[in-house]
Amino acid sequence: MTLLRREKSHGWVQHVEVLLVVYWLAHGLSYSVVSRVFDVPKTTVFDIVHRMCEAILCLLEKVIHFPTQAQCAEVGNGFHRLANSLAFSHCVGAIDGCHIRIKAPNSPHAQDYLNRKLFFSVQLQGICDSYGKFLDIFVGYPGSVHDTRVLRNSPVFVRGCYPPAGHYIVGDGGYPCLREPLNLITPYREPLRGRVEARFNRHHARARSVVERAFGMMKARWRGIFFKALEVDHSFSPKVIAVCAVLHNICLTAGDILEPTEGEDPVLLPPQGPVQRDEHAGQHYRDRLAAHVSAPHQRPPHLNDHDYFVI
Repeated sequence: MTLLRREKSHGWVQHVEVLLVVYWLAHGLSYSVVSRVFDVPKTTVFDIVHRMCEAILCLLEKVIHFPTQAQCAEVGNGFHRLANSLAFSHCVGAIDGCHIRIKAPNSPHAQDYLNRKLFFSVQLQGICDSYGKFLDIFVGYPGSVHDTRVLRNSPVFVRGCYPPAGHYIVGDGGYPCLREPLNLITPYREPLRGRVEARFNRHHARARSVVERAFGMMKARWRGIFFKALEVDHSFSPKVIAVCAVLHNICLTAGDILEPTEGEDPVLLPPQGPVQRDEHAGQHYRDRLAAHVSAPHQRPPHLNDHDYFVI
């Protein structure tokens, strides 16, 4: 409530407006149903939802942001614990995308929103820390667009602003393995060549799983929004999804953790495979990480100079 203070009054007590919006997000009901529940005109519900969403989005950069260089060590320690490997102490994020159901757009480009599972959707790309808190989101691309294209058009890729030098993020096999413009490490593809690659993939999967958990937590909290078609115009849906991500982070910061419900599909489509390999591919860096994962924790002094112990 303190974060949402405003100077101008619109005739409604603010906590009632917040309650209405939270109720709408949690239940995913139409404006007509919400107007009956709160005994207010449908036009008022529309106005409150849009106005409060804009107010919450003003908090986005304060709530969803990359860690500072100093904070990266703490984030890396979280992934070290999550992956159960010291090689992941330089990991500062996990990236993935998910599809949010929307109603069929009333647009000549409606088919662009039809994804591989044959429902209309917009895409949310998220990068999270080891606790499932979002560090970055990019939302709005139609459901038919390949994950790699979404990545390559996202600000984090275009600007090359994260992760900082000496660090990396992890993603699934639907992404290319990159060194530039961002260091993105993906698992080895089948068929695997020996135990080193298999062992790396197991630890990598542990680190990467947190982003799926983050999507699951957010969707469990706002079930009405995410487990059926979003009852808003497709042009407004990216803002609603971003609002849910902001509130997700606020809840985690406050210690309000809602675990995903087992057995429910969070609408994560299986990897499509990378469209092409970037010329600055990260396979060599991944090989060094894999060697580090398999290296003994305690080694004889004469092995200390071997460069595969250094990432």
